Amino acid sequence: MQGKLLSRIILFIILYAFTSADAQVVYPYPVQKITLSIEDSTVQMAYMDAAPLDQSNGKTVVLLHGKNFNGYYWKDVISRLAKDGYRIIVPDQVGWGRSGKPLIHYSFHLLARNTAALLDSLHINKIILVGHSMGGMLAARFTMLYPDRVEKLVLENPIGLEDYKRFIPYQTTQSVKDTELKATYESYKKYQQSYYPEWMPVYEQYVEAQAEALADPAFPLIAKVNALTYQMIYEQPVCYEWDRIKVPTLLIIGQADRTVVGKDKLSEEQKKLYGQYPALGKKTKKQIKKAKLAELGGVGHIPHIQATDLFYKHLLEFIQ
Repeated sequence: MQGKLLSRIILFIILYAFTSADAQVVYPYPVQKITLSIEDSTVQMAYMDAAPLDQSNGKTVVLLHGKNFNGYYWKDVISRLAKDGYRIIVPDQVGWGRSGKPLIHYSFHLLARNTAALLDSLHINKIILVGHSMGGMLAARFTMLYPDRVEKLVLENPIGLEDYKRFIPYQTTQSVKDTELKATYESYKKYQQSYYPEWMPVYEQYVEAQAEALADPAFPLIAKVNALTYQMIYEQPVCYEWDRIKVPTLLIIGQADRTVVGKDKLSEEQKKLYGQYPALGKKTKKQIKKAKLAELGGVGHIPHIQATDLFYKHLLEFIQ
């Protein structure tokens, strides 16, 4: 027991040195913040606002991150969009990244409202909305709540194409928090390795971005927030409401993806039944009236990182 405690203390010291103010993952554009009032608390929401490199085409793209990420992992997509004349807004949702992490009731409705408030503060009315993983669930909810603000919607390997609470055993928030408190750099890396058919050293930076939280003195609070946002995903499915989305929609689906939130709670036989993205993509396309489907063979959960060129080709063709 003492050996495990000593190992964790040593890891904490190493990570603290690695993630000091000078060693944190460097976002590709300046991080700005707005102040929001949420449940009687004052909370800061961080975001990047990237301008077109040359002539603007007058369009704004909003990129929404997944649960185990923040705005940093969009860096390569941001640079390409900027070269093609787009303005790009990349929030760190409240509860993630450089944003505040309050102990509140997290909901996709609230995160959508926060995103709308950010756009209001920037005087942006119409957007092209791109959401990856959990960001896909949020993008879907935003489009349902603010249909007049979304010109086009792109869902990149969104989670929530199936209702997890129908087959994943329920866990209390305390139980999820206890698991989060046991997280290590190695456990984060092992989970992220499942996103790719083949691991490459260039992916390590995204583990480092997630692992910054381990060295934060407020890590116990962050673990609680992680648990609350897990419950948000579990309890608030969007997959029964696809018919509410009326805007042109592109589903970009890596065919090798088998992501299931709470997958570790399933038996080996059950794991074969769920997270089947090839079938889920086709099913979802049929439920969204104006949907197109781009199926990327051999690509896992994060096409915009694993297959950037192919992902961007489909994205640009759709949004132009």
